[in-house]
Amino acid sequence: MEIKAGPLGDWTPEQIEAAGREVMALIREHFEGIDETPVLPDIGARELQALLAAPLPEEPEDFGAILQDTKTRVLPHLTLWNHPRFFAYFSITGSAPGFLADALAQALNVNAMLWKTAPAASALEQVVLRWMAEMIGYDPDADGVLVNGASLATFYALAAAREAAGFDIRQKGMAGRDLPPLRVYCSEHAHSSVDKAVIALGLGLDNLVKLPGDEQHRLDPRRLAEAVAADKARGYQPIAVVAVAGTTSTGALDPIEDIAAVCREHGLWLHVDAAYGGFYNIVPAVREQAGTFHAADSIVANPHKVLFTPQEVSALYCRRKGALADAFSLVPPYLRTAPDDGAVNFMDFSLQLGRRFRSLTLWWVIRAYGRQGIIARLEHQLRLAQELRARIDAHPDLETVTRSLYPLVCLRAFPREWRPAWEAAGGDERSDIRAAADRFNAALLERVNGTRAQFISHSVVPEGYILRVAIGNIRTASRHVDELWQALTGALDSLPRDLAHWLPESPAKEAFT
Repeated sequence: MEIKAGPLGDWTPEQIEAAGREVMALIREHFEGIDETPVLPDIGARELQALLAAPLPEEPEDFGAILQDTKTRVLPHLTLWNHPRFFAYFSITGSAPGFLADALAQALNVNAMLWKTAPAASALEQVVLRWMAEMIGYDPDADGVLVNGASLATFYALAAAREAAGFDIRQKGMAGRDLPPLRVYCSEHAHSSVDKAVIALGLGLDNLVKLPGDEQHRLDPRRLAEAVAADKARGYQPIAVVAVAGTTSTGALDPIEDIAAVCREHGLWLHVDAAYGGFYNIVPAVREQAGTFHAADSIVANPHKVLFTPQEVSALYCRRKGALADAFSLVPPYLRTAPDDGAVNFMDFSLQLGRRFRSLTLWWVIRAYGRQGIIARLEHQLRLAQELRARIDAHPDLETVTRSLYPLVCLRAFPREWRPAWEAAGGDERSDIRAAADRFNAALLERVNGTRAQFISHSVVPEGYILRVAIGNIRTASRHVDELWQALTGALDSLPRDLAHWLPESPAKEAFT
């Protein structure tokens, strides 16, 4: 059947079904061959731009040609995030019930801004928000809203915190007023979205206080209390603290309860960025160590990171009822509707008016796997991570860097031949050896990823340049971690071992040569 748009209107229902079957066949083919498919593409930016460049189409094209071009010119040149050997950044999943729900929701194309504009979508949003609050350990009766990412969620939370501070900034603004500097606190390991939020909110980067982490890369409550007290003495106005459950670099979990105690003492808003770690709290062994998040004034957790849900969807909660609406609710005459008992207008909790039907996707995913099925899959990820850490600990040239409660494994190579030089070295020489180790690890990362068969990422922390292995895709099995281990150790064995090869140019290099 030819599937091509006519002079007016859309495809016919028969054409939609026929095209859908072809797309589903392509998806099936993709997943059937996923183990043999590289994670990373092998094409330069200019070559890819030239491959895709084309004049604006003047007439309707047949869908068969469009799909064929997608298969040959687009799919081979993607970085495949939804791949069992994708271990970079935070490994994520677009599960089958998730992407099928997305397809249906997009076909319906409802706008979930008001209860009136999408009653069932709004009611489902209430349902899944309560379910997810229960999963992470937060008040299910808190105000909540689905947004498109943790970065915006943190912005919204800090906007609510700024308004709650009592300066009526929503109405009077900040310009031309005699306001004290408004201060926000986090650890040096908090996500860059906090920086962006204070920029966008007009607080300024100079008023974001980034405190050194402890030996486990966590925000130190003692340092926090000292910083807040010192700022108050200077006439500054502390307003909020951002704690993290699962930092981006190493998956660290800040001591939430101790930080909350400091916030209560000083009247500060506590926002918890649990974008990564939040949903692992459904696992009993994790919750036993992490506790709950009830002490937070607001919290964000990302279903699209952990809960097998396609991008983009994050859950933002606020136990201070009405605080999000105080910051964002604005109802022009054309959006005013008659009161309806129990109805929630989700546009009141953020900047968005146009809102996708995200709740359907979450409803399908959570029902398709169930609480016990989700727990089993997350426990599987945690086991794979622990097995990988055990291999690293047993290898004479590798070491783990911190131990996350979550399935994020951080490691660093340090060849055994370098240890006598390290032990004999003084301060400057040790700095040079650290620099050499950083170069060695950067080269190791490049070599591991160079095969394109797997993808890991890196970060830089006080210990130096580290490699990150995030286990989180629903299809990742032991064999995929085995393949990564073989690639990692093979790349390690292939690199030059001579310390002098990796040292920066310095007098120390001459001493080691």
